[in-house]
Amino acid sequence: MKLPVYIADAFTDKLFGGNPAAVCPLHEWLPDKTMQSLAAENNLSETAFIIEEDDHYRIRWFTPSTEVKLCGHATLASAHIFFTELHHAKDEIWFESLSGMLKVVRKNSNTYTLDFPANEPEPVNDIPDGLFEGLGIGDAPVFKTSFDYMVVLPSQQIIENLKPDFSLLAKVKARGTITTAKGNDADFVSRCFYPQSGVNEDPVTGSAHTIIVPYWAKALNKTSLKAIQLSKRKGYLECELKNNRVLISGNAVTYLKGEYTI
Repeated sequence: MKLPVYIADAFTDKLFGGNPAAVCPLHEWLPDKTMQSLAAENNLSETAFIIEEDDHYRIRWFTPSTEVKLCGHATLASAHIFFTELHHAKDEIWFESLSGMLKVVRKNSNTYTLDFPANEPEPVNDIPDGLFEGLGIGDAPVFKTSFDYMVVLPSQQIIENLKPDFSLLAKVKARGTITTAKGNDADFVSRCFYPQSGVNEDPVTGSAHTIIVPYWAKALNKTSLKAIQLSKRKGYLECELKNNRVLISGNAVTYLKGEYTI
């Protein structure tokens, strides 16, 4: 069996930046084990599998080790591929997912806006073992959602200098750990670590911004925010909190077109 596959770099306007995701359009679902094996073989932070259903698409996301409920950069990459390679005719596309219906709007030839549910974090006092030790920090405010822990640090420099112990962070019972601080050249910056999900550090994490944006919107008393994810590849995001939704805009570029043989 041969299946098409694409790879696009999301949240960047240049190749080899942002976060690469594999996109595999299907006519019917493959066995879960096969999709997980393909994602592991790709060894990217996310592989998206997509089928068409009536007037929308259904999307599923797999890391190298597990299926996840929400992924921003792979959704942006998928929309980019459907708009630029698969001739999706309208300027918006809907994906049904484990996190509900998600909309992506094409703003111009390679800029897109994700419309995702906000996931406001709640402060926690019961700090899980390994969180501070794994980040190599002392005390700091900690927040939690159904997905991740989020740690708010005093400065961008501290975020940049983090050298996590991933073996310790992997023991924290969550999808992963977000770190964030006010930015020098943006409203806020972040780095995101997901050793529990097979990705030590994610280059750019759209879903994390559904958590970070509500926090900084309240802290900074503004609803439109610029963000930079400070991984080696870096990602640049324009964000807006709109009622109970987070709008996340960014670019994408196609890196690869090919096919699986399975």
